[in-house]
Amino acid sequence: MIRIVAAFSCAVALAGCTAFPAAPGAPSARESHESRQVVELIGYTQKVAALQAEEQQRELNASSQIFSKDRGAYGRVRLALVLALPGTAFNDDARAAGLLESLAGASESPQGPMQQFAGLLHAQISERLREQRRTAQLKEQLEALKAVERKIIEREQARPR
Repeated sequence: MIRIVAAFSCAVALAGCTAFPAAPGAPSARESHESRQVVELIGYTQKVAALQAEEQQRELNASSQIFSKDRGAYGRVRLALVLALPGTAFNDDARAAGLLESLAGASESPQGPMQQFAGLLHAQISERLREQRRTAQLKEQLEALKAVERKIIEREQARPR
């Protein structure tokens, strides 16, 4: 009889423990899953960056297919990472930033690891786009100055002495 009461007491105590929430600051199952996905995506990006051009193109196609089937955070970030790879023939920072915009601007509080990673990527890609625009603008200004200089030289040479 004592064994039955002891076993019952242990069972009740164990069942009661499951009702308590996780310790404050402990990651939830969702956060742990997203953290693993973020680490997986970082490794995936490193792997794709080391591939030959045609293999990279295949990975872009695979990522596009994954995104077309599931437009969730994982698919968005995966495709954006591949599109943002520098030095590839298919680099498209504008499209990558567009894919990440909804995740980066999410007002969930607190944000999960995937949203935080997407926010970081979005900020970096956006900064790269700003630098590209600034570089293009400076090149245009330089070309305009060169054109003015050529006109001045042509005028001086055409002037009678």
